[in-house]
Amino acid sequence: MQIQDLPYSDPGVPDARSGPRFLWWLWRNQLGGQLKSLAWGLLHFVAVSALPFCVGLAVQAVVDRSGIRLALTGGLMLLCGAGIALGDTFLHRTAVTNWITAAARVQQLLARKAVQLGSALTRRVAAGEVVAVSTGDVEKIGWFVEAVSRFTAAALTVVVVCVALAVYQPALGVVVAVGLPVVALAVLPLLPRATRRADVQREKAGRATELASDTVAGLRVLRGIGGEELFLDRYRRASQEVRHAAVRSARMWSLISAIQVLLPGLLLIAVVWHGIQLARQGRITVGELVTVYSAVMVLNYPLRHFEEIAMAYSFSRPSAKRAARVLSLERSTATEGTRAAEVPGGDLYDPVTGLLAPAGRLTAVVCGDPDAAGRLAARLGGHASEQGRSVLLGGIALDELPLDSARTAVLVQDKEPVLLSGTLRELLDVPTSGTVEATDALAAAQCDDVLDALVQGSLDAVDPMDARITERGRSLSGGQRQRLALARSLITDPEVLVLDEPTSAVDSHTEARIADGLRRLRSGRTTVVFTSSPLLLDRADRVALVHEGEVVAVGVHRELIGSEPRYRAVVTRETDDELAMADDAALVGANQERKEIEESA
Repeated sequence: MQIQDLPYSDPGVPDARSGPRFLWWLWRNQLGGQLKSLAWGLLHFVAVSALPFCVGLAVQAVVDRSGIRLALTGGLMLLCGAGIALGDTFLHRTAVTNWITAAARVQQLLARKAVQLGSALTRRVAAGEVVAVSTGDVEKIGWFVEAVSRFTAAALTVVVVCVALAVYQPALGVVVAVGLPVVALAVLPLLPRATRRADVQREKAGRATELASDTVAGLRVLRGIGGEELFLDRYRRASQEVRHAAVRSARMWSLISAIQVLLPGLLLIAVVWHGIQLARQGRITVGELVTVYSAVMVLNYPLRHFEEIAMAYSFSRPSAKRAARVLSLERSTATEGTRAAEVPGGDLYDPVTGLLAPAGRLTAVVCGDPDAAGRLAARLGGHASEQGRSVLLGGIALDELPLDSARTAVLVQDKEPVLLSGTLRELLDVPTSGTVEATDALAAAQCDDVLDALVQGSLDAVDPMDARITERGRSLSGGQRQRLALARSLITDPEVLVLDEPTSAVDSHTEARIADGLRRLRSGRTTVVFTSSPLLLDRADRVALVHEGEVVAVGVHRELIGSEPRYRAVVTRETDDELAMADDAALVGANQERKEIEESA
């Protein structure tokens, strides 16, 4: 896989049982790139490590006054230089490719999981954690996956050089062969503590990211209640905790780096001191001493990769753990389905609550618990977050349909829909039946003032469709965002449209016009509206009251408001005391009327 070939046609099925298993799965799926990186790394490191032998041979040739050997040694040095340049160039190329492709694979897996889970993702995992995984964590995961091949090349090079030194000059080679493993493994006792500190840092950074995400999302509300300073202080404290954790982690890694510098230096001193004694005794030549000294010096370069792989693993392990946690989430139903792809029609029926939405009619659902209403709306669209009996559309279970078909048949607009940045034309460029024009959808959603606001806020836009919408529509009011989202849902013209509180942020006059426009534009189509607004309820063909997870009353608004106390409590927002007082007043009035009848008799 090359960078220009991204994205993957199929990123694969990850092993998300744990963080290390996920890292191993990523490495195996890039085996070709890893082997290329290993080959170029071996060429580079071996060429670098061969230079000391060339220098030793050159020095000995000068001592022996041999021009032929000196010329041959010069040729070998040129060959090593070419190997170093070629290996370094392509090692860097393959390493960056492995890094980017691994990170891209993780991002594709996360995007695919978000599409599969839909709104259930943020209900099961904090939005800040999803952001942290899809941004900073993918880079750390890619770093470790890429560093494995370079570390393997460096480790093999160290082994080859140790064996070569033991054969070339056994008296000094044995010292190097014994000392190098000690130098390489001396930091192992410190790695668990460094890893724990890195984990703490990542955890605190994730919490700070979640807090920042929540603060930014609720900034308008915070300013309205004067809570900016309160949340700013909270973020300052969280940021300081991250800084302290980062400093503690950096101290440990600086200690490991110091040991990686100190121990090779001590080994070099020991080799030089012992080599000088051997040279004085005439047991080794000057060229051999220079060769061994230079080899130990050059080995510091591949030894640095031991520290890097330890650091990469300790930083990527918590990132991989978080990514595996997100990727291990599963839908309550399969995405493939057991039926052929089709878009069924007919009545929408939920066997769990007993809710029935007749085909071609506007059904309003009243539910006293907003969270329960949101879960029911999601289940009606085939987005159930837990196992249970499937919703039926025209007698066909949505769970049996492929996910694409189910979402084409039933569209659910959440209580807090998201507007993506871009022009209004791009916002409304969604899969549609082609029967509803953008102008009709905008008119039904009462977006005239929204269009004016967009044009006024854009410097170079004359046509409202070319006006730009800021990120998440933050430049618009809550009611304006809600109406644009409603227009986007209406233009898709699905077989069944489920709206969760679509007019909660608009005034009553606008709400009445939206109710009329919704009824007119969706005529002949199945529409389910979760609301407690009397204006919407009065225009519905059918109203269902859901209480404690089941439908307890069905009728029209004017009948239910007078005959069903629980319905009246939700719609009129009367408290239990007010209901009791109303019942008492009705009872007193009935008794008084009965007495008057008796007295007149």
